[in-house]
Amino acid sequence: MSKAVEVNTRKKIKLPREDKIMYTVVYIVMALFMIVVLYPLIFVLSSSFSSGAAVSAGRVVLWPVDFSTVGYQIVFAYKAVFVGYANTFYYTIVGTVFNIFMTTLAAYPLSRKNYQGRGLCMTLFTITMFLNGGMIPRYLQMVNLGLINTRAALIVPGALTVHNMIIMRTFFRNSIPGDLLEAAVLDGCSDIRYLLQIVLPLSKAVISVLILYYAVGHWNAYFNAMLYIRDENKFPLQIILRTILIASTNTDLTQISGSEAQSAVQSASETMRYALIVVSTVPILTIYPFIQKHFAKGVMIGSLKG
Repeated sequence: MSKAVEVNTRKKIKLPREDKIMYTVVYIVMALFMIVVLYPLIFVLSSSFSSGAAVSAGRVVLWPVDFSTVGYQIVFAYKAVFVGYANTFYYTIVGTVFNIFMTTLAAYPLSRKNYQGRGLCMTLFTITMFLNGGMIPRYLQMVNLGLINTRAALIVPGALTVHNMIIMRTFFRNSIPGDLLEAAVLDGCSDIRYLLQIVLPLSKAVISVLILYYAVGHWNAYFNAMLYIRDENKFPLQIILRTILIASTNTDLTQISGSEAQSAVQSASETMRYALIVVSTVPILTIYPFIQKHFAKGVMIGSLKG
C-alpha cells in the first residue's frame, strides 16, 4: 500500500489550462523584470572593462569590447581612493553596529505590553518621520555639539531610523512568544539577560535585514560628509570618487595639443566613469548573499504584521 502511494506521489500533477497560462505569463513578466534590473549592471561592468573608444562609439552592448583596464588604473592611481575605502569601511561597520544597538534599545521596550509610556513614545517617534528642523538648524546643532570635522558627525546623528525601529519593534512583538518572557521571569531572568540570550538569537532575520539597510545607507552617504567634514583624511569613498569625477569632467581639452590626445583623454574619462560606479558598488553588493536567506522573512514579518 505504501509503495502504491509513493508511486502516485511521484507522478507529475497535471495543472489546469488556466494555471498553465497564468504561470507562463508570470514567468515571462519576471524574466522581463530580471532583464530590466540586470542589464544596466552588466552594461556598466562591461563598459568599465572596455576601451574608451568603444564606449564613446556606443559599441558596448553586453560584453566588453577591446578589453581594457585603463579606467581602473586611473581611479586607483589616486592614493586618496584607498583612504576613502578605509574611511567608508570604518563608517559602515562602526555606524551599522551603533545603529543596531540604538535601534534594539528603542524597539525592545516599545514591544513590551507592560511598558506604560509606549503610546506617547511611539507618537513622538512617528512625528520625527514627517517633521524635522531642516539643514541649517541641524548644522548649527552639530556646531554646538562640537561634532564638525569629526568621524562621529557621520555616525551619531543617524543613530536610529524610526522606520527600521518600527520594523524591529513589530518583529519582537509578533514573533517572540510571550510565554518565553513569562518563563524567563519565573526563572529570575532579568530584562537585559532575556534580551541578549533569548530575544536577539531569535531575531536574526530582522537584524540581518536592518544591517543591510543601515550598511547600504552608510556606504552611499556623501551629503553629510560634504557638510560636516573638512579634513580630506576623513572623507568617505563617495566624496573621493566625486572629486575624481569632477576633476575629469572639468578637464579643458583645448589645453591639450593634438586631436588624438584629446580623443584619448575623453575616451579614458568615459571609461573611468563606469569604473567609478563599479568601485563604489561592488563591495556593498557582496554583503547581500550572506543575508539573503533572512531578507524576505525579516521584511515580511517585521513590516506586515502589527
